[in-house]
Amino acid sequence: MSATPKKSLKLFSGRSHPELAEEVAKQLDVTVTPQAAYQFANGEIFVRYDESVRGCDAFVIQSHCTPLNDAIMEQLIMVDALKRASAKRITVVIPFYGYARQDKKHKGREPISARLMADLFKTAGADRIMVVDLHTDQIQGFFDGPVDHLMAQKLLASYISETYTDQNITVVSPDSGRVRVAEKWADDLGGTPLAFIHKTRDPSKPNQVVANRVVGDVEGRLCVLVDDMIDTGGTITKATEQLLEAGASDVIIASTHAVLSGPAVERLSSCGAKEVVLTNTLPIPEERRFDNLTVLSIAPLVAEAIHQVFEDGSVTSLFDGRA
Repeated sequence: MSATPKKSLKLFSGRSHPELAEEVAKQLDVTVTPQAAYQFANGEIFVRYDESVRGCDAFVIQSHCTPLNDAIMEQLIMVDALKRASAKRITVVIPFYGYARQDKKHKGREPISARLMADLFKTAGADRIMVVDLHTDQIQGFFDGPVDHLMAQKLLASYISETYTDQNITVVSPDSGRVRVAEKWADDLGGTPLAFIHKTRDPSKPNQVVANRVVGDVEGRLCVLVDDMIDTGGTITKATEQLLEAGASDVIIASTHAVLSGPAVERLSSCGAKEVVLTNTLPIPEERRFDNLTVLSIAPLVAEAIHQVFEDGSVTSLFDGRA
């Protein structure tokens, strides 16, 4: 008996951000595979797929948003269910990778939780990981298998260049650690000038960093302040105020991941920024939106990357060889 192998793409979604999964499914012209998912009274998560997944190329999409640990555990359980149901290959799609900030030890007796995350997904049965804008590139090396690192920078930069075509732009890093990312932004925006916020520590406030001064040419220019994520918004809003004090004509905040914890919305809406441009790697409910917020969809990029992986194409080609 002989048979011709047939490839089958199936998309699976956790419950943390179903809207993004549906957008990705629409781009791929597939449907999200139906499943039963619920929690027992004590918080245990149960998942069962409603149709056969044997031999399929499975893509499991889940953003690690609040409650973060529940989202991570649900995705791990989904992967385990696929492995035990004989899926041929399992790709974990994580638009926002939880614990990415814990990528190294700053002091003794600290965990490297980003590495632990990679180990958990490998043990659960993931063959491949697909992520968007990791906090640091080194996290790619934590997973023992292929990692597709997608970048939202082109999406954000294209929007800004099209919206502010006639402006004199300076790209600004909120600290010296993000300067290399800001350099790529400057290239994408046509070789614009670069600046960064120089920070010093206040001896009277342990473990707190305060913005000190702007290094670079910002006076009379539109400053594009870039970062990978906005959590409470403290760093990015202080940097915005510093740029306006230094003579910037306006400030545009551009970031991939809208964590938006606690006072972030209030801070962003009142910091003086002309526009805040984010993507939908994480859900942003209506009550967390404000007048000068623009949300761009990451779904076309994720869908194209999934298509390339399924067809054994090149993901790197989507980013001019920089992925």
